[in-house]
Amino acid sequence: MIRAAITGVGAYIPKDILTNEELAKIVDTTDEWIMSRVGIKERHVLGKGLGTSVMGAEAVKELLEKTNTKPEEVEVIIFATTTPDFIFPSTAAMTAEACGIKNALGFDIQAACSGFIYALEIGSNFIRSGQYKKVVVVAGDKMTAITNYKDRTTCPLFGDAAGAVMLEPTDEEVGIMDSSLHVDGVGIPHLHMRGGGSVYPASHETVDNDMHYVYQEGQVVFKHAVSRMADASVEIMERNNLSKDDVAWLVPHQANVRIIEAVGNRMGLSADKVMVNIQKYGNTSSGTIPVCLYEWESKLKKGDNVILAAFGAGFTWGAVYLKWAY
Repeated sequence: MIRAAITGVGAYIPKDILTNEELAKIVDTTDEWIMSRVGIKERHVLGKGLGTSVMGAEAVKELLEKTNTKPEEVEVIIFATTTPDFIFPSTAAMTAEACGIKNALGFDIQAACSGFIYALEIGSNFIRSGQYKKVVVVAGDKMTAITNYKDRTTCPLFGDAAGAVMLEPTDEEVGIMDSSLHVDGVGIPHLHMRGGGSVYPASHETVDNDMHYVYQEGQVVFKHAVSRMADASVEIMERNNLSKDDVAWLVPHQANVRIIEAVGNRMGLSADKVMVNIQKYGNTSSGTIPVCLYEWESKLKKGDNVILAAFGAGFTWGAVYLKWAY
């Protein structure tokens, strides 16, 4: 049986940092308020005039170098993002061009904060088909571009980052083992951005009414995120006969430290098995999980049982079970 294994990870985090103290000078908030509610200390910001593909390209360049892959060897590039550089062309196309990737098919997918695990499942199926040997999955967002810095409830949450993984075929007992992915439109009224699409294209009215920013009803989203991320993760554990002792790592989407803790508790995991870096980067949407894998790469061992779990607008959510391959 052919499986898709992650054989390398790359990432890019912009150098500019926006701290809670600096944010408190822009909007009515405090470091204590932000830390106690979401656990974020600072977030990184990509400069003006730069798009998501810039971060994606840097992550992919590092990935190609680490995996000794020539750009022309890449056969598929999938980019998960909610903040594409443009409506078209795709961010995947722009990233491929920046990296010299010329022999691949490429496209974007949009599943909000669940984008990486959705793209991972799609990329895995390209490998499982037997037709493709090297698939690059990129995920990242310039969330600061759609953050309203007049809204004290949402502006502390978001930062910018991107990560990328290489998928290659293996016949060993490693790689992507199982997934449970879902969408339910019940979340549409509670988490969205109304302006800029085909219903409300950009106009003076949409700009004046702040329609080009994230709108979120935090309490509703929090409740759904906890229950659905936990349900999907526990389902994956039960389906694959994994006890809490069998799971080496939980890699949760980094939206709120209380959500992360609740999901880990539902799975019966101790805190030292849960990857948490939200305090440094905030919510980078689809970028959070690959950035975690990048930061913890040296601690991951071949054969480790790893569960990735995410939740995002749509609502989209799910979990992926993989055995680390190197």
